[in-house]
Amino acid sequence: MIASIKNITAEVVKEMKKVSWPTRKQLYESTVVVITTCAILTVFVYLIDLGMTVFNRFIF
Repeated sequence: MIASIKNITAEVVKEMKKVSWPTRKQLYESTVVVITTCAILTVFVYLIDLGMTVFNRFIF
Protein backbone atom coordinates (compact mmCIF):
# COMPACT_ATOMS: atom_id res chain seq x y z
CA MET A 1 0.00 0.00 0.00
CA ILE A 2 2.73 2.48 1.00
CA ALA A 3 4.81 1.46 -2.02
CA SER A 4 1.95 2.18 -4.43
CA ILE A 5 1.37 5.60 -2.87
CA LYS A 6 5.09 6.40 -3.23
CA ASN A 7 4.98 5.19 -6.84
CA ILE A 8 1.97 7.34 -7.68
CA THR A 9 3.54 10.36 -6.00
CA ALA A 10 6.79 9.87 -7.93
CA GLU A 11 4.86 9.61 -11.21
CA VAL A 12 2.89 12.77 -10.43
CA VAL A 13 6.09 14.68 -9.67
CA LYS A 14 7.64 13.42 -12.91
CA GLU A 15 4.61 14.47 -14.96
CA MET A 16 4.36 17.88 -13.27
CA LYS A 17 7.92 18.64 -14.39
CA LYS A 18 6.73 18.25 -18.01
CA VAL A 19 4.03 20.90 -17.65
CA SER A 20 4.71 24.22 -19.35
CA TRP A 21 3.44 26.79 -16.87
CA PRO A 22 2.21 30.15 -18.19
CA THR A 23 4.06 33.33 -17.39
CA ARG A 24 2.42 35.96 -15.22
CA LYS A 25 1.66 38.06 -18.32
CA GLN A 26 0.04 35.12 -20.15
CA LEU A 27 -2.04 34.31 -17.09
CA TYR A 28 -3.18 37.93 -16.77
CA GLU A 29 -4.13 38.12 -20.46
CA SER A 30 -6.04 34.86 -20.31
CA THR A 31 -7.89 36.00 -17.21
CA VAL A 32 -8.90 39.25 -18.91
CA VAL A 33 -10.19 37.31 -21.92
CA VAL A 34 -12.23 34.95 -19.73
CA ILE A 35 -13.75 37.74 -17.62
CA THR A 36 -14.57 39.82 -20.72
CA THR A 37 -16.17 36.85 -22.45
CA CYS A 38 -18.23 36.04 -19.36
CA ALA A 39 -19.40 39.66 -19.12
CA ILE A 40 -20.41 39.74 -22.79
CA LEU A 41 -22.28 36.45 -22.54
CA THR A 42 -24.01 37.63 -19.35
CA VAL A 43 -25.26 40.78 -21.08
CA PHE A 44 -26.37 38.74 -24.11
CA VAL A 45 -28.34 36.25 -22.00
CA TYR A 46 -29.86 39.10 -19.98
CA LEU A 47 -31.03 40.85 -23.15
CA ILE A 48 -32.51 37.63 -24.54
CA ASP A 49 -34.28 37.01 -21.21
CA LEU A 50 -35.58 40.57 -21.13
CA GLY A 51 -36.85 40.27 -24.69
CA MET A 52 -38.58 36.96 -23.96
CA THR A 53 -40.19 38.45 -20.84
CA VAL A 54 -41.56 41.41 -22.79
CA PHE A 55 -42.77 39.05 -25.51
CA ASN A 56 -44.54 36.79 -22.98
CA ARG A 57 -46.21 39.77 -21.29
CA PHE A 58 -47.39 40.99 -24.69
CA ILE A 59 -48.89 37.60 -25.56
CA PHE A 60 -50.46 36.92 -22.17
